Amino acid sequence: MKAAVLEDVATMRVREVPDPEVSPREVLIRVKAVGVCGTDLHLFRGHGNYNLDTDGRPIPLRVQPQILGHEFSGEIVEVGKEVKDLKPGDRVLCDQGRNCVSQDIWPRCPYCVSGDSHQCEHYAEHGITGLPGALAEFIAMPAVNCLKIPDAMPAEQAALVEPLGCVLHASELVERAHARYTFSRGEPIRSILILGAGPAGLLFLQYLRNVKKFDGQVMVADLRAKNLELVRQFGGIPIDAKRENLRDAVEELTRAERIHYLIEATGNAAVFAEIPRLLRKQGTVLIYGAGHHGHDFSLLDPLLFLEPTLVASVGASGGFDSDGRPLTYRRALELVSSREVAVLPFVTHRYRALEEIHRAFEQDFEREDYIKGVLTLE
Repeated sequence: MKAAVLEDVATMRVREVPDPEVSPREVLIRVKAVGVCGTDLHLFRGHGNYNLDTDGRPIPLRVQPQILGHEFSGEIVEVGKEVKDLKPGDRVLCDQGRNCVSQDIWPRCPYCVSGDSHQCEHYAEHGITGLPGALAEFIAMPAVNCLKIPDAMPAEQAALVEPLGCVLHASELVERAHARYTFSRGEPIRSILILGAGPAGLLFLQYLRNVKKFDGQVMVADLRAKNLELVRQFGGIPIDAKRENLRDAVEELTRAERIHYLIEATGNAAVFAEIPRLLRKQGTVLIYGAGHHGHDFSLLDPLLFLEPTLVASVGASGGFDSDGRPLTYRRALELVSSREVAVLPFVTHRYRALEEIHRAFEQDFEREDYIKGVLTLE
C-alpha cells in the first residue's frame, strides 16, 4: 500500500510500505479521511518525538520513520476471526490509542480501571508513538477501538470527532480539579479566556456555550480575522491580539477582576509570559496546547506566584462503555452527530491524495487563512 512516510525532520515522502497484518481481534480499515493536527506539525518539525526506546529516549526518524495521522475515519474491508460486531462495509471512526482493553491485557492497569486509559501502563498510539498512523491507504485497528458512524455523516466530519474527544477529556479534568473557581461549587466562574481560535479553541468555545450552557464571558484571543469571525459566530467575545493590548482588553471586559479560567490552546510558549497579567489569583489554567518549543520555562515563575490550579491534558481518555468501546469518543460522536458542536465550519483546506498532504506541513500551516486541513481519500 501507499503511505506518506516521515523519513526525517521535515522530510515526508509517499512510498510503498507493507500492508498491515490483521490479528484475530482487529479490523482492516480503508482510510477515507484524516484530519491534520497541530501535533502532526509538531512531530514534522522535530519539536518532539514520542516514539521512545526502552530507556525512554526518542528514536530518530531516520532510524525509525513514522506514518502520522491520528484523527481518521474509514471503511472496514476485513475483520479478524474473533470480531463479531463489525463487518466489511461498516463505516467507522477510531480511538487511535491501544490500551489494556484494546490489547486484552488482564488484569487491567490502574489507569484503565480508573477511566484514564490514555495513561495506560501499556499504552501505544497510532500516528504518534511509532505505531503507523492513517496517512496511508489502510490501517489495522483493534475492533474495540472502532465506533460505527451514521450513514449520513461525511467521512471528514467523522474524522474530526477525535479532537472534540480531546476537548471533552480536558474539560472533565478541569471539572474534577479542586479549584477555587468552578462551574458547580465554591466561587462561580464568571470569566473565561481561550488563547487561540484554532480548531481546539473553537471546539472549547462551542463546548462551553452549547454543552455546558455557560452564559458568562468567554473571550477568545487570536491574531487572525477569519478565526475571530468564527468566534463571533459561535457566541464568544473575540479579542484581536494583533490590534488590541490583550491585558487592557481583559481588564476592561472583566472590570479589572481578570480571568477565572484560562485555556491555553495555542501551543506557543511565548503566551505564558502574558498569562500572569491576565489571570485572577488562584484562577485555573488548562494547558492544552502542545509543542511549546524554544522558550525558557522560568517564565512560569510569575504565574506560579498566583497559586493557580494548573491542569494538563493529553488525548481523549475517558473509560470504557459496556461493550469496551471508548466512552469519550462515543460522547463526542453524539455531539457532532446532533450538531451541538460543529466541526466542518473551520475546515479551510482539503487534500485529495496522499501526494498532496506534504503541502499542509510545508506551507499551508503558515497561511493566514489556514485553520484546519483534512485529507479525503474517497
